[in-house]
Amino acid sequence: MQYPEDSEDSDHTPAERAAAASRSTWVSVLVNLVLTSVQILAGVLTKSQGLIADGVHSLSDLVADFVVLLANHHSQKDADEDHPYGHRRYETAASLVLGLLLLGVGLGMLWSAVVKLEQPEAIPQVHMAALWVALGALTAKELLFRYMLAVAKRVKSSMLVANAWHARSDAASSLVVGLGIIGNLAGYPILDPIAAAIVGFMVTRMGWGFGWDALHDLMDRAVDDDEVAAIRQTLAETPGIQGVHDLRTRKMGDMVVVDAHIEVDATLSVEAGHDIAVEARRRVMQRHRVLNLMTHVDPWRRPDGDHEKVPSAAQG
Repeated sequence: MQYPEDSEDSDHTPAERAAAASRSTWVSVLVNLVLTSVQILAGVLTKSQGLIADGVHSLSDLVADFVVLLANHHSQKDADEDHPYGHRRYETAASLVLGLLLLGVGLGMLWSAVVKLEQPEAIPQVHMAALWVALGALTAKELLFRYMLAVAKRVKSSMLVANAWHARSDAASSLVVGLGIIGNLAGYPILDPIAAAIVGFMVTRMGWGFGWDALHDLMDRAVDDDEVAAIRQTLAETPGIQGVHDLRTRKMGDMVVVDAHIEVDATLSVEAGHDIAVEARRRVMQRHRVLNLMTHVDPWRRPDGDHEKVPSAAQG
């Protein structure tokens, strides 16, 4: 769940990002509601296990959309006494729930397909209508993916990126299901449950990826090296700062919390050093998706007392 293009995002306020997330997710809700109903009904009527599996996948998307809406609502709450950094990790928790949901759905699909493959003689021939439904679903899901990814890139939301690629997994699964139906119609009935098994594997793999990434973010994973370098450059370019070290980052939903040691002229007053630190914080929070920057001011070209080597027992 990486951010596209540069790491700075001064064009969109949290409220604007929340509104964009809500709009795009409601569009996804509408599309998935229609697809779930049509695919499962058509799958039952045309005897296509692959189409039913794809419909269940769309149903998982529908549930996932409501998880995203809930998380988007709660993540915008202001900081309080119990949550001094706000509630933005609701977004990360939502990504974890999405991952677990996909993982469960995918494993269920795999199990159902394996059971069918154990009795190939009982696999029915599907109706031609199943192919048209699969192709229609493929088109709808690909268009939904492109729309949601464009919104996610514009407002730089990892939660929306996750949900967009969730939609892309649906488009890929509909393609596989369509190929399986074509094979079934061509006289190879076993290809329909094989397509269902492939969809199950795809969903399981994506669920694992989302869940694993979200788990790492909940354990205070740092942002990528490029974003760290951009934040370091902004600090270094602040007037009065002579050097930057011990720059640490951790994700807080779609935002970042930063700790940094900044070096200023040792002859400056405490007030002057404080003013430099305030300006550095303002610049970083304005240019990057940083929720808060905590600075420690060190004297430039003087020993850093915070990093003195502790004598070992042998030296003592």
